Amino acid sequence: MTDMHCNVVDSLARVTAAEWNALAGEDNPFLRYEFLIALENNQCVGAQTGWEPQHLLLYDDETLVGASPMYLKYHSYGEYVFDWAWADAYNRYGYKYFPKLVVAVPFTPVSGPRLLCAPGPRESEIRLALVASARQAAEQLKASSVHWLFTDDRDNDSLSECGLLARTGCQYHWENQNFRDFDDFLDSLTSKKRKQIKRERRQAAGAGLEINMFDGHDISAEHWQSFYGFYCATYDKKWGMPYLTAGFFEEIGSTLPESVSLVIASRAGNDIAGALCLKGNEVMFGRNWGCSEFHPALHFEMCYYQTIERCIELGLKRFEAGAQGEYKMSRGLLPTPTHSSHWIAHPDFRRAIGQFVEEEHIDVSRFVDYMGQHSPYNSRRTAAKPRPGSEGDG
Repeated sequence: MTDMHCNVVDSLARVTAAEWNALAGEDNPFLRYEFLIALENNQCVGAQTGWEPQHLLLYDDETLVGASPMYLKYHSYGEYVFDWAWADAYNRYGYKYFPKLVVAVPFTPVSGPRLLCAPGPRESEIRLALVASARQAAEQLKASSVHWLFTDDRDNDSLSECGLLARTGCQYHWENQNFRDFDDFLDSLTSKKRKQIKRERRQAAGAGLEINMFDGHDISAEHWQSFYGFYCATYDKKWGMPYLTAGFFEEIGSTLPESVSLVIASRAGNDIAGALCLKGNEVMFGRNWGCSEFHPALHFEMCYYQTIERCIELGLKRFEAGAQGEYKMSRGLLPTPTHSSHWIAHPDFRRAIGQFVEEEHIDVSRFVDYMGQHSPYNSRRTAAKPRPGSEGDG
């Protein structure tokens, strides 16, 4: 291998889909070229949203050997790894925290590789070169910091080798214990949790609704239009701004049909709720949901039970339901650690934030251990234990 060189580009259009996907692989749909370019094509990212693409492309001569999805940020919205207190501390001491760089998938709390490269004898070298290139870009752009969000185990090892600050979070994931069907899953739960889920499914079924899951090209333009309305309504209720556009959803439905599923609830022929999932080779990821009518337990039916049922049907190993939500444990999802790594340019803030993340790690570990002691699974069947460094909003 000759000397490698890295380019920072303002759009994924600077590289071909084949080149990018050869590094991203097929396991995680959010890292696919089709997903990331759809964000750009539909103005979900860019200067107007405070997510400016600054993607890293690492070349050996003319061959793309490494890459990272990277963005210059002027706020911390849409990241799901919260650093508002860090920004406030910078401000109080007269320093600027923004802009910063994030190596992440926008608006997507799903773990996966951030240092993209093909397996091979120089893999470690490529990973370290991507980290060094991100730091160099931060210095050139006068960014306060670089943040690698929702990283996987292999990235964690490389980032740790570079001496970065490691941060721990928590999500809730469902693990498929070779369940034969949904009833088999229910049998693995304690009596109280089993009765709760059966009651909630009866409530949803008794509301006079028709609930179906549509895949890929079976999702109609009308379904996408309805879903986008539900998605926006969710943000209206939370006094927030929707990040994603109708065009984005329609584009990934067209370009990633094998990955996209949409649960639609309708009453008297009219759509009243929708939930979006994406799936990789082994995992289904719950993303967004919304409704125009409230029905008891409908959220649980569409965002968890329909999806768990489909995971069992397809033999998928795991369902990741997104950020936050201790109530998910009652539906069979268990606390699972998530990880991020951080480079802070200012040495004094680096020391202070380093102490914070160490203390936070202890608190998160205690929380995961405590919640694990209240497993919804019965003793007759051992549920999957949380996976360190694993990888999803329902």
